[in-house]
Amino acid sequence: MNALVAIVVAYLLGSIPFAFLAGRANGVDLRTVGSGNLGAANVFRNLGRRWGIAVMVADIGKGVVAVVIARLITDDPWPAIAAGAAMAGHVFPVWLRFKGGKGVAVGGGAMIGLVPLAALILLGIWVVVLLVTRYSSLASIIAALAATPLTIAMGYPWSSVAFAAAGAVAVLVLHRGNIARLLRREESRIQLGRARRA
Repeated sequence: MNALVAIVVAYLLGSIPFAFLAGRANGVDLRTVGSGNLGAANVFRNLGRRWGIAVMVADIGKGVVAVVIARLITDDPWPAIAAGAAMAGHVFPVWLRFKGGKGVAVGGGAMIGLVPLAALILLGIWVVVLLVTRYSSLASIIAALAATPLTIAMGYPWSSVAFAAAGAVAVLVLHRGNIARLLRREESRIQLGRARRA
């Protein structure tokens, strides 16, 4: 029963649409502007740095809290499964007809809860790639690809490695359009300054 509670709570936490709510607070439906994605990157592009950072932190927090709750009431491997449920909730939120974001920040938060040292290294990779290229998608893809070998090398439990691998696959699948645009050199860059209104 505790495992089921952990999974349901994780999904519901993940499904809180902070990007959508931030857009509504600014009179913008982010589903209709920019990439149309309900994630922090689209918030950065259309609402600016302050809102983008706020949404990113909130989305990361969803993943962290989901894993912490699961750890408090269940044992391995359920926290890793709850991490996946939180990520699924973000990508498929029940409140928005199952159309949400791409789960990178939530997945990153879940990694903080599961494998904190590895998550810190992955965050560093993400930040460096973002600052150098200003491609949020490329930063997310590279960090996701690094997650599985890193968790294996650091000796984390198989459940955490499995989440890292499944999360990486999900990130690649959900970013397939971004990958195509990157190859064509048509991908939008993150503007780290003021908002660019649609």
